Amino acid sequence: MERTIVVDEVEARELYKTATPAWKSVFEKNFGKAFFSQKITDRIKTYEDACSELGEQPIDEAKWKQFGVSDDDITYRKLKTITKALNEGWKCDWNDSNQYKWYPWFKMSSGGFVFYAASDGYSLANAGYASRLCFSSDEIATYAGKQFLQLYSDFIK
Repeated sequence: MERTIVVDEVEARELYKTATPAWKSVFEKNFGKAFFSQKITDRIKTYEDACSELGEQPIDEAKWKQFGVSDDDITYRKLKTITKALNEGWKCDWNDSNQYKWYPWFKMSSGGFVFYAASDGYSLANAGYASRLCFSSDEIATYAGKQFLQLYSDFIK
C-alpha cells in the first residue's frame, strides 16, 4: 500500500536540515535542490518570501487600512517580518553588551534615499536603532538595506 506524506515548505526546510542523505534526495526531488539553499539571502527576495519562510500569511493591506492602520505601520510590520525571516531564529539580547546588533544605515543624497552602510550597536539605546529591525550580521544587514530599500524608505520618510 502506498501512502502520501504532506509536508509544507516550512516543515520541509526544517526536516531537511537533519535529514539523512536518502531523505534529502526525496525532499530535493519534490521541492527542487534550489529550494533548500542554505543561504537565507537566496530565499528571501520579497516580503512574501519572508512570510513563506516563516509560514505566515502576508497581511491584507486593504483590510488593515479599513481599520485605520497607517501606511508606515503596515510597512513596519513588513520590515519586522523580513527581519525575523532573515535572522533565522536569532534574536538580539539587549542584556548582552558584547553581542553585535547590526542594522542598515541610509542617507539622503542627490540620488534620493539610498543605502549607505551597515553598522552595529551593542546595548546602546538610540532612537535611530530600531531594536526589532536589528540583524545578526553585517552581511544580512547590508543585504536587507539594499534589497528592501524601498520599504525602508517608505517607513523612514
